[in-house]
Amino acid sequence: MGIVKFQAERFTPFLIFQILAVVLIIIVMMLWPGEWNVSRWIGLMLALPSAILLIIARYQIGRSFSVTPQARELVTHGLYSKIRNPIYVFAGLFALGVLLVLQMPVLFILFAIMIPVQIVRARQEAKVLENKFGDAYREYRKTTWF
Repeated sequence: MGIVKFQAERFTPFLIFQILAVVLIIIVMMLWPGEWNVSRWIGLMLALPSAILLIIARYQIGRSFSVTPQARELVTHGLYSKIRNPIYVFAGLFALGVLLVLQMPVLFILFAIMIPVQIVRARQEAKVLENKFGDAYREYRKTTWF
């Protein structure tokens, strides 16, 4: 594992928007009214590291990030060396943490919808990547989770 080099070109306007959105959500969480009970503290302890790892994953994928499945580059470094879809994993954990902090049970319906949607998206992306990168992607899949 080498030294991580800062690459300014990875900070796209959309990434900056995403970082600002995460920061805003964290501020809302911290200011949300109500008692700080065990559930809220667990949510905060889940949301904060997930937010950091989500931003790191977004930074590491750089300009290969897209909203629709595209195969620009096979990213296999950093978090992507262990998890094929760290953005989905950490976005899900972040969302769960936020829901625990907000303590609005009705929002868990959105979470229950989000997870299968992310799984479908991951499968679609896998097909696109396998079509473009073939054996290299299949080997990568063998050494990573989700």
